[in-house]
Amino acid sequence: MKYYIIAGEASGDLHGANLMAALKLKDPDARFRFWGGDLMSEEAGDPIKHYKELAFMGFVEVAKNLNTILKNISFCKKDIEEFNPDIIIFIDYPGFNLRIAKWAKKKGYKTHYYISPQIWAWKEGRIKAIKRDVDEMYVILPFEKDFYEKKHNYPVHFVGHPLIDAISKREQVDPEAFRKEHKLDERPIIAVLPGSRKQEISKMLKVMLSVTNDFPDYQFVIAGAPSQEAEFYQQFISDSSTTLIQNKTYDLLSLSTAALVTSGTATLETGLYKVPQVVCYKGNRISYEIAKRIIKLKYISLVNLILDKPAVKELIQTEFNTKQLKEELSKILEDYHRAVLFLDYYDLENVLGGKGASEKTAELIVNT
Repeated sequence: MKYYIIAGEASGDLHGANLMAALKLKDPDARFRFWGGDLMSEEAGDPIKHYKELAFMGFVEVAKNLNTILKNISFCKKDIEEFNPDIIIFIDYPGFNLRIAKWAKKKGYKTHYYISPQIWAWKEGRIKAIKRDVDEMYVILPFEKDFYEKKHNYPVHFVGHPLIDAISKREQVDPEAFRKEHKLDERPIIAVLPGSRKQEISKMLKVMLSVTNDFPDYQFVIAGAPSQEAEFYQQFISDSSTTLIQNKTYDLLSLSTAALVTSGTATLETGLYKVPQVVCYKGNRISYEIAKRIIKLKYISLVNLILDKPAVKELIQTEFNTKQLKEELSKILEDYHRAVLFLDYYDLENVLGGKGASEKTAELIVNT
């Protein structure tokens, strides 16, 4: 069959690549055309559009780039018609994907959505569009199934979280070789994950690195995102003891003692690697004030949302400052706090449903 896949972010690229690999096993005749990134390219050649061209976040940023977004939507519709796929697979990225789904459903294409938009957090009204325009929905968080089926009478497939597969498939890192390759010393590592987009990195990284001198017995290592060049990070690195490592986030987490993490998928990745973390978030002030009045969640990190309790500390907006960051980082370096958090992390993995998300999803797509 012919599959048209749209992923608009780095996490979507990862999950899209794993789904492609699984689809090829279930359907030897699979042909792909896609929007995504380098990982998906390894499975099916060059993307039609790279997610680096699509990453706009926040109300203000989207408004500024509205013309570009509208042009991309128009181009996507024409490209789908030329390829004429058997199935369109949308991966998260709802602002764009739901618009295409509405058009595609009217055109008679089969519409499958892998990784639900977070309508349980905000824009719950999107459920009407999803019920109307999406033939099959595959959810990866356990509470999403109840949200859709019990609250909105819309059947979905809970397939488990694909990050468990992505992490379990990786080879174990040789600590000595890793340190030697990246010129790290023997001090314990504190990983710094400032996000993947320029605008969030710019807001997060300076504060994250402002505590480095307070922890001389540790070395801080920035996990550089695949979507950014190394040169971009240098403007924030004033201390020679801070190291940047590009495209090795999982390897870095596997060797880290603690982590400072920008809210997003990285909080869950860090949790699955059992690394104590402080979750940080600071956005555009106007965007944040708007979001605060719309989003109906007790927590911003996936770890806390899934466990439904404040397992990891969240520093949001004005709370995200040098003083509080230092205090919270000190806590997660203490044995007691670490022991409690490790127990929560084991619960987290159990709740997520185990391995096999990509394979389950591919089987359902091929046989639906």
